[in-house]
Amino acid sequence: MGEANLKQKLTDDLKQAMRSGDTVRRSALRLLLSAIGNAEIARQRSLDDADILGIIAKEVRQRRESIEAFKQGNRQDLVDQEEAELAVLQEYLPQQMTREEIVEAARKVIAEVGAEGPGDKGKVMPKLIAELKGRADGREINAVVSELLSS
Repeated sequence: MGEANLKQKLTDDLKQAMRSGDTVRRSALRLLLSAIGNAEIARQRSLDDADILGIIAKEVRQRRESIEAFKQGNRQDLVDQEEAELAVLQEYLPQQMTREEIVEAARKVIAEVGAEGPGDKGKVMPKLIAELKGRADGREINAVVSELLSS
């Protein structure tokens, strides 16, 4: 993928959603493109696809947290809206890794950096998170690494 192919695809998909009257997709993509724009302003440069995937993953995480909060508040209308937007956002993320795949990748990185216990987590996490960006949730990666290093 070249420079910001993903951003162009998101923009094109937003235009398509506006033409077809798909309000859920329009809303989700507008919020996402706004987050990307804000990140570009903050970093004072265009984002590449890897950066954009990171933002999409963050937006997905926020939707999941909102869904939990709305469920506790008995706001099924808001749960439905967030779930619909979540589904749209997930279409743009790569296939999510299974726990087994995360464990396998973590073992490889642990071996590469020679990590031996929980104190070496700081050597493992940055490398593993960069490797799995957009394909696995950070909390899941953290849990796997903690588990592997403490066993």
